[in-house]
This record gives sequence, structure tokens and C-alpha cells, in this order.
Amino acid sequence: MTEYKAPLRDMHFVRDELLGLNGYYQSVTDWHEVTPDLTTAILDECAKFCENVLAPLNRVGDIESCQCQDGVVTTPTGFKQAYQQYIDGGWPSLDVAEQHGGQGLPHSLGFAVTEMTGTANWSWQMYPGLSKGAINTVLIHGTDKQKELYLTKLVEGTWTGTMCLTEGHSGSDLGLLRCKAEPTADGSYTISGTKIFISSGEHDMAENIVHIVLARLPGAPAGTRGISLFIVPKFCVNDDGSMGERNAVLCGALEQKMGIHGNATCVMNFDGAKGYLIGEPNRGLHCMFTFMNTARIGIAIQGLSHAELAYQNALTYAKERLQMRALSGAKLPGKPADPIIVHPDVRRMLLTQKAFAEGARMLIYWTSSYLDIMTATTSDTEREEADKLLGLLTPIAKAFITETGMEAANLGMQCFGGHGYIAESGMEQNVRDAHIATLYEGTTGIQAMDLLGRKILQDQGESLQILAKIAGQFCVEQSDNEAMKEFVEPLESLMKEWGGITMQIGKAAFSNPDEINAACVDYLMYAGYVIYAYLWAKAAFVAQTALSSAPAEEGFYTAKIQTARFYYQRILPRTRCLVQTMTAGVEGLTNSGWDEFDLQYA
Repeated sequence: MTEYKAPLRDMHFVRDELLGLNGYYQSVTDWHEVTPDLTTAILDECAKFCENVLAPLNRVGDIESCQCQDGVVTTPTGFKQAYQQYIDGGWPSLDVAEQHGGQGLPHSLGFAVTEMTGTANWSWQMYPGLSKGAINTVLIHGTDKQKELYLTKLVEGTWTGTMCLTEGHSGSDLGLLRCKAEPTADGSYTISGTKIFISSGEHDMAENIVHIVLARLPGAPAGTRGISLFIVPKFCVNDDGSMGERNAVLCGALEQKMGIHGNATCVMNFDGAKGYLIGEPNRGLHCMFTFMNTARIGIAIQGLSHAELAYQNALTYAKERLQMRALSGAKLPGKPADPIIVHPDVRRMLLTQKAFAEGARMLIYWTSSYLDIMTATTSDTEREEADKLLGLLTPIAKAFITETGMEAANLGMQCFGGHGYIAESGMEQNVRDAHIATLYEGTTGIQAMDLLGRKILQDQGESLQILAKIAGQFCVEQSDNEAMKEFVEPLESLMKEWGGITMQIGKAAFSNPDEINAACVDYLMYAGYVIYAYLWAKAAFVAQTALSSAPAEEGFYTAKIQTARFYYQRILPRTRCLVQTMTAGVEGLTNSGWDEFDLQYA
């Protein structure tokens, strides 16, 4: 069974020393009371809940799974009680505005809480996690009445939310969906159809479940232009906010899955269920992107969670597991063998996990800081720039962190050897749970198309230029710092190369738009490695500065510099291969022996 200890020291390093979030809070009038003491107290209390309550339930959820009987779903032992503790602690409302029943704390603080709950028990975290997207969707696109009826209960956690997009025949191509919405005399709609892969679609942890559902109105245009969005509650809600009769929405089955067994992934049947239009007719996909973007950042946290869990447990095991002698000579002569951590290849695996976990934490917290800016700034220019950077970083965070998180999970199992393959270690569960993160809320390929096609080329590279300016300014500031030369020179070169490759692919796409699809995944992975290079360089500088003051935590800061050096020497060179593959062009993929006839009759 895996064990979890909240990495509070590293969380504070990223939040306070690398990003200066506590200082930013103090510069915002509404957050003056969010002092370092307060944030520390919140994170400490959350750590206790995660370590003592959620983490022990992680394996329970995997073994027991959820159960469905006649449409009624029960969650694994202890899940419901843990959720009640979560509500009692006020955690669901942490970063929601006070006027909507929340505590009004910064989003970046909420992200740190989600990291801990997710690493402790990702299957459990998905139940309250999806409610964030429902809250944001109602908040931004709902009517005043809809906000009055649904927000309070969602924010306090008494009700939870879901997103209902996927249908069996359409997958990620939402333009093909068939779920129907028929208007009724009272202004509501009758929703009919079946949705699949609905996480937390039915469970016993909350009084009500608020489904956010995509469906088509009569006579709607074909494709994505004809999709509308609806609120469909499990129990209808009366005008006074009380719960009414059971709605005609039922869990038809639970999906039999590779992992995340503790979360109910449902087939949801809408059999003439009462629904309410949210947003404008035929603008549902636009509204749903609010939910999807919230979820995508949340899934990036899942990638971090599996990397962190793998690293913590692999490190402990490597220090304790005795096997073979170091080739350079026995390190523990009094023991029958040396701990496997002395072997350089084991250290390679551990450092890779460490670099990915701590790199993911830096990227996610950095991304969350732009949500804070968009909430707090009074400057339109600052808000627009934050929005562009958030749009650029979101698909990279979702795809790159989940891909590298899965790699870290596999390396964690590898460190355990055969014991990692056995359920008792918990490492094989971590691998199974990690795989889904690269798939849902848009596969890696879909995120990559969004990044290269929409966020960069369609934007004429404006968001990339903003990012390049940030990294470039850091390099200029460190130009005379000899200790930073090993980081700054490669980073400067990569940032210039990134811009040139973008222009090269964009030019090729003018002649053949398929060039974008052919290059996009390699392009996204390249972008992720370069962004981590910037963050690790910045972390190394912060650590060097701290060491110059002779701190008591010499080991912590030295390890930061050593990990940054490992990243630059052992991981960043992967960009050399990616440059070749993403600029190879589409020809090798189209001239593959499958002509039009073969595809038609495949």
C-alpha cells in the first residue's frame, strides 16, 4: 500500500520563494488577510486530513470499487464519511468568491489543496473536483435565478456537479452528438439521450447531483454550431431552493475500467429529464469550455499527483531495499547487500521522478497565479495578458504533465522491480490510475492541436511572444551570473529555436493544414520540456541565492540545484529528437500505403 506525506516544504518553496504568491496576496486589497501564517495553517490542516483520512482509503477504493444496483451507486467504504469531513472543514468553498458563499481565497491556494487531496486519493478527489467546473459554468453563464438555486449548495459541497459531454458514437467529436432537448410550456426542456464516461455521475456522497449536459434543440444547425448547454439536476429544485421530485436521469451502468476504481464512471440515461438552458441557444460548446478548461487544469494536477506518489514511495523503498553491491565497492559492509539507491541507474529513475513531480508543481502553481491575476487585477492590459498565458499554458500543463506523470508512475513501479507489479505495493495501482489522465478532458493529441493550431498559430504567436519575453527577461537578468551559465545559455538557445520552429511549421501549414496535426504532439512535448527548463533554471537561481545566505536548509537547496542540473543534462536533451520529428513533415504519414480506397473500406 502506498503512503503519502504532503510535500509541504517544496510547496512553500514554489509558492513563496519561486513565485512570491504570499507577497502578491498582500498587494491585493481583498486578500490582505491572506497572510503567510494563514496560508501555512490552511496547508498544514489540509495535509493532516489528506495523510490521515484520504490516503488510507486509496487502496480501499481500488479493491472495493463502486457498486451499482438498479441505478443506485454506492461508493467504497469510508468515502462518504471522508466527504462529510471535507464539507465540515469548509474545503469546497475555499477559493470561491464570498458573494457566492465561498471564502474568497486565492485560486493558487485552492490548487495547492487540490494537489494534496488528489495525491492522497485521486478517485475520491474527483467527486468534489468536478464540482469546481460546474460552479464556474453556472457562475459565468447562468442566470441570476440559476445562481440563486444552484451555487450555494454546490459551493458548500452539499451538492456535487458533473459534465455530460461524451456519447458512444461521437467520442471527442462533439459535433456528432445526438442528445435532444425539447422545449416545454413552462420554459424548461425535456432532455433525452445517453451519455457515457461520466465521472461521479451517480453516487451516495451528496444530497443532489447537478449535471451540466450538452444537447441539441429542435432545428439546431448541424455540427458544433448547434449544441446547447443545460442544467439537469438529479433531483429537481423548487423555486425556493428546496429539492423536489426525482428527475428522469439514471445511471444505467458503471464502466469497467483499468483504474480509478473508487470513482463512479457512469453510463447516464436521460429519459425525458427536466433541464434548464444555461447560456444562449446553440452556444453550448462555448459555455462548456468554461467547465472543460477548469477540468483540464485539474487533470494536470492528477499528473503531478501520480508523479509525486511514485517518487515518495520509490524513494523510501530504494533506501530500504538491499540488493547487490555498488560496483564502486560496498557502501554498507555490515549488511548482506547495499540499498538499491546506491546504484546510479536507480538514482536516474528517482531523479527523473523528482524532476517531473517538482517541475509539474512549479508549472501548475505558475499557471494558477494567472487565475489569481485575472480575479484580482483592475488593469485590462494585465488581465488580457494573463488570459493569453493561461490559454497557452493550460493545454501544455494538461498534456505534458499527465504524459510525464505516467512516465514517473512507471519508473516508480520499476524501482520496486517485481514487487511493484504486485498489488500490495500500491505502485501498480498508481500506474493504472495514471493512464486515464492522458485521455480524459481531451487526449494528448487534442490538447496538442489546441495548443499549436488555436493558441499559437491562430493567435499569430502572440501568447508565445509573451512567454518568450518572460523567459528572455530572466536570461538577461542572469547574463553576468557565472553560476547560472549552465542553465541560461541552453535556455536562451531553446527559446530562440522554439520561435523559429513555430514559424517553420506555420509556413508549411499554409500549403497543407495537415502539417499542424502531424507536428502537434511532438511540438507540445517540446514546449513542455522548454518550459520546465525555464522553471528549473529559476529554481536553481532561487536556491543559489538562498545558499549564499548560509541557511540552515543547505541540503534542501543543494538538492534543488542538483535536480536542475540533472534535468538539463539528462532530460532536456530529449528536445533534440523532438526537433527532428516535429519538423519531419506530414508526407511520411500520408504516404503510408493506405490510399483513399483502403480508408473507405477499412
